[in-house]
Amino acid sequence: MTSSAAQPSVAALLARAAQLSLATGVVVFGIKLVGYFLTGSVGLLSDALESTVNVAAALLLMLTVRFSARPADDEHPYGHAKAEYLSSFSEGLLIGIAGVLIIQTSVLRLLHPEPVRASALGLGLTVVASVINLVVGLHLSRQGRQLHSPALLADGQHILSDVWSSGLVLAGVLLAIATGWNWLDPFIGLLVALLVLHFGWRVLRGAVGGLLDERLSGEEISRLREAIDHHRAAFLEVHDLRTRRAGRDTFVDFHLILPSDMPLHQAHDICDRIEDDLMETLPGLGVTIHIEPEYLAHSGTHPRVTDIRMH
Repeated sequence: MTSSAAQPSVAALLARAAQLSLATGVVVFGIKLVGYFLTGSVGLLSDALESTVNVAAALLLMLTVRFSARPADDEHPYGHAKAEYLSSFSEGLLIGIAGVLIIQTSVLRLLHPEPVRASALGLGLTVVASVINLVVGLHLSRQGRQLHSPALLADGQHILSDVWSSGLVLAGVLLAIATGWNWLDPFIGLLVALLVLHFGWRVLRGAVGGLLDERLSGEEISRLREAIDHHRAAFLEVHDLRTRRAGRDTFVDFHLILPSDMPLHQAHDICDRIEDDLMETLPGLGVTIHIEPEYLAHSGTHPRVTDIRMH
C-alpha cells in the first residue's frame, strides 16, 4: 500500500488540482456568459450552461478528494479512495443534465430563430475561454493519471471535451453570421448537446465500472502474471487470480499451491518475495495470497486454510 508519509503530498496535489478546476470553471463561465450577451448566440449560451457543470463538478471534486485522502480505519480497512467514483458518477449525471438543458434551449431557438450579432469581442472571449480550458484540462488529466485519481481524470477529460464543444459552437456562430442562416446556431447547439451527452455516458460508465470492482487492464494483469511467474521454481501452481481497482488503490489476490511438506516459514518467505516483485510492478498494490498444500489443490474439497495477507 502507499506509505502514510506519501499520502499528505498526494492529498495536497489533489486539493490544489481541485482548487484550480474550480477557479477555472468560474472564470470560464463568466467569460462565456459575457460572450453570449454580446452575440445573442444560443450556441454560446449552451456552451456557458455546460460550463456551470464544470463549476459544480469542481466543488464536488474538492469535497471528494479531501474525503478519499483519509487513511484506512476500522470501518473502512481498504481506505476511502473509492469515494472518487461517487464524484465521477455525480459529474456524469450533471453533464447529462447540462446536455438536456442545451437541447431544450436549442429546440426553442429553432422554433423561434433569432439573428446572431457579430461581435469580435464576444467571439474573441470564447477563444480565450477555450485556451484556458485546454491548458487546465491537459494539466488535470495528466495529474489524474499520475496520481491514479479517477475523479481528477474525469474532471480533466470533461474540461477537454468543453474545448471541443466550444470549437464547434464558434464554427457554428461564424457560419451563421457569414451565411445569415440563423437556424445554424441552434442546430450547432444540438450537436454540442449530443457531444455532451456522449461524454456524460462515458464518465458514468467509468464510474460504474469502478464501483462494481472492475478488473485491472489486460496489460496490467499480464505484468502481474509475469512478476509471479518470475518465481515459478518456488511454487507448484497459481490459480484464481483476481484484481480490482478502488480509486487510487489496486488489489490482487490469488491461490498459490506449494508442496504439502513445506515449512510455514519457507512458504512465508516465498510469499514475501512474490509480494516485493508485485509491488515493484504496480506501486501501491495490495496483495493477498491464499496458500494451498499440494494434496488439497485439486481434491475438490477445500477445508478452511489460513490466508497469508501481505501488508
